[in-house]
Amino acid sequence: HVQLVESGGGSVQAGGSLRLTCEGSGSFHSTWCMGWFRQAPGKQREGVANIDFDGRTSYADSVKGRFTISKDNAKNTLYLQMNSLKPEDTAMYYCAAGPLRSCSALPNKWGQGTQVTVS
Repeated sequence: HVQLVESGGGSVQAGGSLRLTCEGSGSFHSTWCMGWFRQAPGKQREGVANIDFDGRTSYADSVKGRFTISKDNAKNTLYLQMNSLKPEDTAMYYCAAGPLRSCSALPNKWGQGTQVTVS
């Protein structure tokens, strides 16, 4: 059983910053691709950023230059540093992982989400 637990969400004014954290436990493998997704009310879930086993990163165009994804394999922890936040970044943010080292497949492990609200 794998658990992914997100933290760090909250309310912030436009232009502000937040850092999201996702801790993996249980049968979690630090070799998996990991990523962040978000879903705003009335919209489909979308990918925000991911990082593969080799540390290669990919970002949605809407967050490039503002968000940075990183991970600490020793701590089974994934981070998302979000700067210059905009109201359109408001959403529930989900941590996701697996099933491969590369990010070529959709993730099959999900956290419960953490809310980010930008006003």
